[in-house]
Amino acid sequence: MNLSTKTTTPAQACTRSPTASAGMEPAAHVLVFPWPLQGHINCMHHLATALLDAGLHVTFLHTHHNLRRLATKPAPALSQPRLRLLSIPDGLPEDHPRSVAHLNDLMDSMRTTGSAAYRALLLASSSNKDGHPPVTCVIADGVMAFAVDVAEEVGVPAIAFRTASACSFLTYLSVRRLVELGEFPFPSDQPVSGVPGMEGFLRRRDLPRAPRPAGSATDDCGVDPMLLNMGECTVHSGEARALILNTSASMEGPALAQIAPHMRDVFSVGPLHVAAGTGTKSTAPTASLWREDDGCMAWLDGQQDRSVVYVSLGSLTVISEEQLAEFLSGLAATGYAFLWVLRPDMVAGGTTTSLAAVKTLVGEKQARVVHWAPQRDVLRHPAVGCFLTHAGWNSTLEAAYEGVPMVCWTFFGDQLINSRFVDTVWRTGVDIKDVCDKAVVEKAVREAMESAEIRAAAQAMARQLRLDVADGGSSSSEIKRLVAFIRDLL
Repeated sequence: MNLSTKTTTPAQACTRSPTASAGMEPAAHVLVFPWPLQGHINCMHHLATALLDAGLHVTFLHTHHNLRRLATKPAPALSQPRLRLLSIPDGLPEDHPRSVAHLNDLMDSMRTTGSAAYRALLLASSSNKDGHPPVTCVIADGVMAFAVDVAEEVGVPAIAFRTASACSFLTYLSVRRLVELGEFPFPSDQPVSGVPGMEGFLRRRDLPRAPRPAGSATDDCGVDPMLLNMGECTVHSGEARALILNTSASMEGPALAQIAPHMRDVFSVGPLHVAAGTGTKSTAPTASLWREDDGCMAWLDGQQDRSVVYVSLGSLTVISEEQLAEFLSGLAATGYAFLWVLRPDMVAGGTTTSLAAVKTLVGEKQARVVHWAPQRDVLRHPAVGCFLTHAGWNSTLEAAYEGVPMVCWTFFGDQLINSRFVDTVWRTGVDIKDVCDKAVVEKAVREAMESAEIRAAAQAMARQLRLDVADGGSSSSEIKRLVAFIRDLL
């Protein structure tokens, strides 16, 4: 199903449709409310598509700022009458950068201005006149604890959705224990015992951390306020009617088993970027805030199979000119061609000299640089041999589903633990998280491109994930169970 770009004001939020008229069962109508960052929007967009495929009504709630950015993209070919896009203010000035360095500003403004507008929207949900039924359930991003509380306060059942991995969710759930043991995030190999089931391989350097300033190599050894806040939000998910995770039982069964006793119910429905498309025989469309450069696909067509390194460090990572030089030198030394996603705001100080450096060092034949790429199409292209990634969960799942080996260089948050699982648990890639050095980059890329063992593990995981999302698979069955759960809330 395609998500239309129709905009409705909060005063038009929800009303009864013909399906909810006298003598008929009310329609299930889910309001999906993501944290307003690209990775969270993508994942919850795929969930919305899956719910639409199942016949539910969906309201997708953006911020005004993000909806304006989406409005600059081409409109979908087909509209979806059971879907609306609404928006609320995020409370920040339009010229605010909303970058990774200002996440606390966004969090504070969403808790105040955003929360008040969200409450008003929900309260107006029964007096709407645009043909949509009342909202009967909220699925709120779990990092916004207020969104669960407000919905329940106004009488709308709320489900929490965490867009990160189960292994990172379990780590955040264990923050209180980590603090008691003094096992704070720090770039060292000292083992961690405070996360159940991970005692044998988790190190302090693998615990989630706040974003690093561009170019920094170390962090203060203290209790990270971001870690404490995320821990509180994670525990709070137990107050929701249920928890949804974008993962599969085959991929993260042990972590899911540890999480389940702390939640009222848990649905493992991933990878959603594929599962969401099973009802329409296609993968779900993106909701990108960046314009994708499709021209890179023609460049890939001209490359040999498994000869290209795809490089993308996500929508928030910021690196220094020095780090860029190390990455670039390491990639050039491998001799492999590479496709590099280099956002305009990614390099501290700008990307003008960065682009010139790429052209000077390797030339356009070995390297293609774009501001943003159609990542799922890139990863399934036969020319791509490995993925140099920040190990965000969306990227990790997309690579896993396509069987593409990974090299993980992390920036912050759940990426650090995802990269450890890629390397040590799943063995589908190489983790270089704290090191940005030409020789290390070259060695890791060569290993990911050339290791038969890594490629075999990656392809085995891909085969299992395809079974999980196929009809009758574990994730497919979980989506059906989730839909039934939502309908039972009526």
